[in-house]
Amino acid sequence: MSMTLTVVLLFGGRSSEHSISCATAGGVLAAIDRERYNVIPVGITRDGAFILEDDDPAKFVLHPDAPADDLPVVVDNGTRVRWPESTGSRELTVVENGVSRSLGSVDLVFPILHGPFGEDGTIQGMLELVGLPFVGSGVLASALGMDKHFTKTVFAQAGLPIAPWHTVTAEAWATDTAPAYAALDRLGLPAFVKPARAGSSVGVSRVSSAEQLADAMAVALREDSKVLIESGLVGRELEVAVLQGRPGEPSRASVAGEVIVTGRDFYDFDAKYLGAGGVELVCPAPLGAAELAEMQRLALAAFDAIAGAGLARVDFFLTKEGWVINEINTMPGFTAISMFPTCWLQSGYTYPELIDELIDVALSRAERRG
Repeated sequence: MSMTLTVVLLFGGRSSEHSISCATAGGVLAAIDRERYNVIPVGITRDGAFILEDDDPAKFVLHPDAPADDLPVVVDNGTRVRWPESTGSRELTVVENGVSRSLGSVDLVFPILHGPFGEDGTIQGMLELVGLPFVGSGVLASALGMDKHFTKTVFAQAGLPIAPWHTVTAEAWATDTAPAYAALDRLGLPAFVKPARAGSSVGVSRVSSAEQLADAMAVALREDSKVLIESGLVGRELEVAVLQGRPGEPSRASVAGEVIVTGRDFYDFDAKYLGAGGVELVCPAPLGAAELAEMQRLALAAFDAIAGAGLARVDFFLTKEGWVINEINTMPGFTAISMFPTCWLQSGYTYPELIDELIDVALSRAERRG
């Protein structure tokens, strides 16, 4: 590729995973090839304003053991980024102190957003409307992957192995709690209570007695109006990364990574991002050739079941009965130490090469669509 491409790096957002998105932005800004790409960093504040951010990776470092009030965030600096008004233009502009200036024509948007209002099809729909190519899944796959109830529904229809679950809405819980307690009794203990449309283990609780259900529901309902009660599974926790192929080429699955929980109830937010102890990440995970092949086959089938595009991370449990798919993430954590890039590093891609591959696949897909 001889010409420099202009890439909008879109991060932050309105979800509880705002800071994780910012940390991912820091990793991408530090690693992206500046000879191939002109990068426009666009941050979304917690209240939804699109601003022109600093092109400074150090600003968005997620320090281990950082207090909750000292995580990287997008702060409103008064600028406002304006998207193209129609598919007739790809020009991005910024308004600063009442003066508008052009940021040039955009070739691609890399929306490294996690959670609602970014990973759920909302941003993808906006970009589709104005005709801007972007990395990752489209509206349908993003919405399905974000909503664990519908992910499980689609996977079940596709014949993929999933854990039993029961969905409770805020309205149903407020009206009558008995069905939820009956479901907990049916699903067995321990169980997990989790928001249907949140990630990074935000709002998730492990329930080992019926007396804990009310508190767990309260925690989950602070994140979402729809909650899943899910059977707790005994087994190894493993993850595999998926990359979509270019038009005419098959998608690929990486080697597996394993999450070994030794001193915590489960792999929670603090362990994933803040350096909390009690968790060990191993990649590549020790699996037999047949086990890895079956895991990769199921991951690719899950990706296809939701009509995924670009990338995904598929999370599994390996139980005595076999593989169970826990969930699929259509925009997984993408910091340099996250499992998605780590799995691909062990499969032959450096972090910068992985960024190149995602951009190339997205542009090839956009060209195919016309």
